[in-house]
Amino acid sequence: MIMSIDGFIKQIKDAFVNSDDLMVRSFTSGGLDCAIIYIDGWIDKEILDQDVLKPLIEVNVKLVPPYLDKLKSTLFFPEDIMVSYELGEVCTKVASGDIALLMEGAESFFMLSLRKPPMRAVAEPPTESVLRGPREGFIEDIKTNIALLRKRLRSPKLVVTMMNAGRYSNTSIAIMYIDGIADEKIISAVKEKISRIDIDGVIDSYYVAHRLQERKFSIFDEVGTSEKPDIVASKILEGRIAVLVDGSPVCLTVPMLLLESFQDSYDYYSSSFRSTLVRMYRLLGALFTIIMPGMYVALESFHMHLLPLKFLIVLFNATSGIPFPPAIEMLIVLLLFEILNQASVRMPRFMGISLSVVGAIVLGDTAVKAGLISSPAVLITALSAIGIFCVPDQVQTFSILRTLFVILGAVLGLYGIIIASVGLVCYTTSINSYGTPFLAPYAPIVAPDLKDGFLKADEVDMGTRPYSFPNKNRRRAK
Repeated sequence: MIMSIDGFIKQIKDAFVNSDDLMVRSFTSGGLDCAIIYIDGWIDKEILDQDVLKPLIEVNVKLVPPYLDKLKSTLFFPEDIMVSYELGEVCTKVASGDIALLMEGAESFFMLSLRKPPMRAVAEPPTESVLRGPREGFIEDIKTNIALLRKRLRSPKLVVTMMNAGRYSNTSIAIMYIDGIADEKIISAVKEKISRIDIDGVIDSYYVAHRLQERKFSIFDEVGTSEKPDIVASKILEGRIAVLVDGSPVCLTVPMLLLESFQDSYDYYSSSFRSTLVRMYRLLGALFTIIMPGMYVALESFHMHLLPLKFLIVLFNATSGIPFPPAIEMLIVLLLFEILNQASVRMPRFMGISLSVVGAIVLGDTAVKAGLISSPAVLITALSAIGIFCVPDQVQTFSILRTLFVILGAVLGLYGIIIASVGLVCYTTSINSYGTPFLAPYAPIVAPDLKDGFLKADEVDMGTRPYSFPNKNRRRAK
């Protein structure tokens, strides 16, 4: 099909509904009428002018087919020149940041990639700051994120498979793993789930994370997340699959264990004794968060006789005159803390100090002095609120469980706490994601993986990859 430049320019403009940021630049090269079409703000205009337009305009000889050979000898820039025959494909590539080159008499379109999308610099992620170790974090550009992982895994065995999802966003998704280590069944399952995504747009990696979970309504996240390349690289080396989504600084990893939420990159950059102690602190913080408010309500409502006499007197003096029953009081205090937490997240940073003063001093202290809530309830809730951030990956889940334990403690007392604990253990042991028990290596017991559990061994003793989830080539160190 012989190309009519004016006709195709009109068709492309119509496809973009005459958007004002669609740029068309016409010129003559080798006696032929040519035009380039691109989206303003997506490309590197300096390279476009110096390495594309200038060499083409300076062509003195008459251009004859095949034009691709002449373009390859005239233009010098790293990306290959792609050939496209479908107008729809051309429009998709232009919308993705490529440049369409139209030449009079050509039978195809020529696509050039000079993308330079706006992006922020690589910096330490605010959600995973460390005292020791790498401080680089992922950004919203998928190519930069792939390069950050390539920087740490310089092997041809590192496979990058590109896919797209979203009818309108056409978002790029990269699946990364090491050939010969990652399990083929998990790789196929991840690719199949991503290929089935059929929505208008994939704006963030969490759109993909929800579709990678095997349990649709699980209260626990079954997909790991991280904003640090060193953490993701270490997980890939263990045999996991990483999923990067363009436009998101959060990388997804599967399979996931609950134990990962209690681990931190700093654990591997410090002594094993310190790491073990810190992980125990995180575990205690999680238990305080989930159980302590419900336990307080159960003891005050049904089992005050179990408390020591001196403590009982102090508690009675602190709670006498409170107009609400213990369960309602605790739920009110938890609600206030949740509201303060949401306000602190969305409030401008320079107003954070004001919020702390208003929330902690004015609301808390005044409410206690006014006799609306008791000081023990505020203390228990404050300890629970602090403990919940010991495991930041499970904040939402622990918040739900905390409320559930309070309700059961208010209805059934300690029996409700016991029932809720047993039910929670049964529920978590039933989760099996991509052939991986969620509570491994403790349920079931996987003896080789206990060396990197809550009790962490030295790095020299970790010569094998985890047995808790499927992977190949178990030996990683001699």
